[in-house]
Amino acid sequence: MALRIGVAGLRRGMGFVRVFAHHRECELAAVCDVEPGRAGQVADEMNVPMHFDDYSALCRADIDAIVVATPAPVHVPHALEALAAGKHVLSEVPAAWDLRQAGELARGVERSGRKYMFAENMCYFAYIQTYEQIVHRGEIGRPLYAEGEYVHDCRYLMHDRYDGITAGSAAGATWRAAMPPIHYCTHDLGPILEIMNTRCVSAVGMHTGSNVLPEYDVIDAEVGLFKTDSGAVIKILCAFSIVREPSMHWMVVYGTEGYLEGPRFGGEHLVYSERTSNLAGPMRLPLSASHAGAPPEATAGGHGTSEYFMCHDFARCILDDTEPAIDVYRALDYTVPGICAHLSAESGGEPVEVPDFRR
Repeated sequence: MALRIGVAGLRRGMGFVRVFAHHRECELAAVCDVEPGRAGQVADEMNVPMHFDDYSALCRADIDAIVVATPAPVHVPHALEALAAGKHVLSEVPAAWDLRQAGELARGVERSGRKYMFAENMCYFAYIQTYEQIVHRGEIGRPLYAEGEYVHDCRYLMHDRYDGITAGSAAGATWRAAMPPIHYCTHDLGPILEIMNTRCVSAVGMHTGSNVLPEYDVIDAEVGLFKTDSGAVIKILCAFSIVREPSMHWMVVYGTEGYLEGPRFGGEHLVYSERTSNLAGPMRLPLSASHAGAPPEATAGGHGTSEYFMCHDFARCILDDTEPAIDVYRALDYTVPGICAHLSAESGGEPVEVPDFRR
């Protein structure tokens, strides 16, 4: 029997709508958005049988799972309400808005007995999965240091726009204006933690203050420096209101015997290893965000083929009753270091311990 899926949040959530509308083991059964008329419009366009402008009504509907693609401050309340209603949850990033929410999420998932999976699509990019294979084979030795950058000018989303939390006025600052940039570190930190097979134990942060959009008190750019339980160091830069065209994801991982690096400014994927004889420089890898041999419908969600395979793993963990590929604890491993880095930045760069919510 097909899994009946509901999607909440029909801006970011439209990628999930398109994936599950084409998934062979799922039925897109319901959509939900608080913006008046939006859910009905999407339901008509995509031939979805149920639509709601009230999230609680979605949770009461006859469905198996809910995709939480609503604004970041309400990811945890929405996930917990769905879990309490007996629904499985696929949650967008970040997993939590603050440390209190992080603890509530971990305990709520444990109580529910339902599946919770974190929708970190960067971990499903084909080139990221190849990086992971290279490092896990030991081709660059033991990972020691990594950097990641996510710079994306999102000023147009930060003010005078319907913000997706309440069905009210579009005037003024949106929730994105209030988000510390490093809270959105998961797109780089998550893949790096998987590549390095580790978790963060302490965080130091610094930010630039508000210079570009001071009228909305938007932090321009923020850096987190993390120590891991394997002794490695990771640096992440996030910036969403500084000038940058085009937007950029970039990362590099250094090991005891080599390094791998993603493309910067339209460059190439590179790997260098002392284990390979006679190299005069790095090897160039012909990689992309999309998986070779993926079915035609795999590009429906965007971001290459990543969202197709991510949603497929979510569906299979429910159907097979297996552990989610990115469970709640790993979701918090990706998210909480950013929260701690901002706490550090606000206290003058004092180190902050990163809690482990498995305890």
